[in-house]
Amino acid sequence: MLESVKDYYGKVLQSSNDLQTNACCTDEAMPEFLKPILSKVHDEVLMRYYGCGLVVPEQMAGLKILDLGCGAGRDVYALSAMVGEDGLVVGLDMTDEQLQVARQYQDYHADVFGYKQSNVQFIQGDIDRLDELPFDDDYFDLIVSNCVINLVQDKANVLKQAFRLLKPGGEMYFSDVYCDRRIPECLVKDEVLYGECLSGALYWRDFLEFSKQAGFTDPRLVKDRVLTIENSKLEAKIGYMNFYSATYRLFKIPELESACEDYGQAVRYKGTIEHHPHFFQLDNHHKMEVGKMFSVCGNTYRMLNDTRFRSHFEFFGNWDVHYGIFPDCGTPIPFDNGETNQSGACC
Repeated sequence: MLESVKDYYGKVLQSSNDLQTNACCTDEAMPEFLKPILSKVHDEVLMRYYGCGLVVPEQMAGLKILDLGCGAGRDVYALSAMVGEDGLVVGLDMTDEQLQVARQYQDYHADVFGYKQSNVQFIQGDIDRLDELPFDDDYFDLIVSNCVINLVQDKANVLKQAFRLLKPGGEMYFSDVYCDRRIPECLVKDEVLYGECLSGALYWRDFLEFSKQAGFTDPRLVKDRVLTIENSKLEAKIGYMNFYSATYRLFKIPELESACEDYGQAVRYKGTIEHHPHFFQLDNHHKMEVGKMFSVCGNTYRMLNDTRFRSHFEFFGNWDVHYGIFPDCGTPIPFDNGETNQSGACC
C-alpha cells in the first residue's frame, strides 16, 4: 500500500483537480489574515495541495514546527510566514515528485517573506518511521498534519512518535478523515479509496484510544464536517459508511487526567493572541471571550497554563479542593441521584 500511495500522489495526481472525491478538499472559510499569506505562496505549490482542512493553530511566532506529509509545501510555506524568521518549519514527505516542487521554491519564499535565508527544511521519509528523523526527543513545539495520517498503516505508532518528538507543553494540531465504523479489509486494499483518504480512515473511537495510549490523555476536537463523496462509483462501495473531516489538538502534558475534573478553577482571556482580539476558541466546547471569567476543568486549565498560551490568560484557583467531575464534560456520574431506596440492605 505504501508504494501505491507514493504512485497516487506522485504520478497519478498532478493537481487537486485530479482528485475523485471531496475528501481531500478544504471547503471551510479561510481566515482573513491567512489570505495575504497564501497569496504569496507560489502557484505551482498551491496547485499541488491536497489537504482536507486548515491547520493554522494560534500563537506560532518563533516555534519549531514539524509538518507530517507536507506534500509540495503549501502549509509549510504558510507556517514559515507565521513563525517568522526566527522560527523553523520542517516538512516531511515520502513522495519524490512532491518534494521536488517544494524544494525548488525555498529561496523564492524566503525572498517573498523578506527573510535573509529560508526557515524551512524538507526531509524525505515515511511518517510511520518518525524514529529515523535526525531530531532529539522533546524537540518540536508543534506538529501539524493535513489529511495524511489516514494514509499511514501504523497510525498508533505515528501518534506515539509524535508525542516523543514534542516538547512538554507542545501540541499536535492536525486535520484528518475519520469513519463512523471500522472499515472492512477488502475496502482498505482498494487503492483508489485509500488514495482518496477514505478507506484508510480510522474509526473515530480507535483514534481516541490510540491517542490516549500514546500519551495524549485528553484529545480535543476543534472542528468537523461531514464528507460527501460525490462520486457514484465510489459511493457504491462505501455509501453505507459516514466519513468526517475533523481537526484535533493533542497536548503533551503528562499531568492531564483521563476525565475533566472540577477544582473550582477559572481563566480570563486578555485578548492578546494575534488575530484573536475578541475571543479564543480552544476547541468546539471552549470559547473564551475577552475579559470574561470562564470556569474550566483541571485539564483545560493546564492546556492554557502549561503551554504557549499562558501569557494570554489570567488564572484563578488552585488544586487544593476537588469538586468531582466537571459538569457537561461527557463523563457523567454513573450513580442514580434519585430518592434513596429505604428498603435496601446496606453492604
